[in-house]
Amino acid sequence: MQALYTAATGMAAQELNVQVISNNIANLRTTGYKKQRAQFQDLLYQHVKRVGAQASDQGTILPVGVDIGGGVKTVGTPRLMTQGTMSPTGGDLDIGIRGEGFFKIQVPDGTYAYTRDGSFQMDAQGRIVTSQGNPVQPTITIPQNSSGLAINAQGQVSVTTPGSTTPTVVGQIGLTRFINKGGLLSIGDNLFTDTPASGAPQDGIANTDGFGDMQQGNLEQANVEVVSEISDLIAAQRAYEMNAKVVSAADQMMQSTTGMFR
Repeated sequence: MQALYTAATGMAAQELNVQVISNNIANLRTTGYKKQRAQFQDLLYQHVKRVGAQASDQGTILPVGVDIGGGVKTVGTPRLMTQGTMSPTGGDLDIGIRGEGFFKIQVPDGTYAYTRDGSFQMDAQGRIVTSQGNPVQPTITIPQNSSGLAINAQGQVSVTTPGSTTPTVVGQIGLTRFINKGGLLSIGDNLFTDTPASGAPQDGIANTDGFGDMQQGNLEQANVEVVSEISDLIAAQRAYEMNAKVVSAADQMMQSTTGMFR
């Protein structure tokens, strides 16, 4: 019975939907996390009577047809790259981006990745790095024994060196943006890489030419809305139960048909 297979596709789709929602909720406190949502489409139809076909020798046309659907399929789990809430931390190397752009990070294989997570650290060489030790691009080294680390809205990093009372600019943290942010590939560790779907990376300076500005002492929180996620979770659970009910009903119908031959 086709209803068994149709309902099974519905159960599989809602299972994936719950997995996406659970990942969003799990990353509720992940800095710079961008939530996902599942997208679905209906499957091919079996046209028992095609609408618009000739219905008689007199040339009459069927105003409606008989189409039997094959169920549902998952077509994507796109990320929603909306702005997250800024949370003050007071950390000198905590930087939140307000607006467009990603931090550019050099990963161990020499290629570049991109992130909205601005919870940076300083390594043994004085470089500004991520929590995994990957250097922020362009590479910036903080002089030893310097003080008064400050990062302005454009990403200029300045410090006061020993024996001086005037701040000195030691580097510029850049930003990168993409034509299609949703086309970026998530590789874990709060990092994304560019793909043919995202378009080529466009490097620039914060607070200029449409790039967002940098907020020192702040971190961007995940853009996950708890109430919305819980509501979606309940809806997905109920949809799964209804599809399971269809499987049960189809089984009972087949059982009744089998019993007729006894």
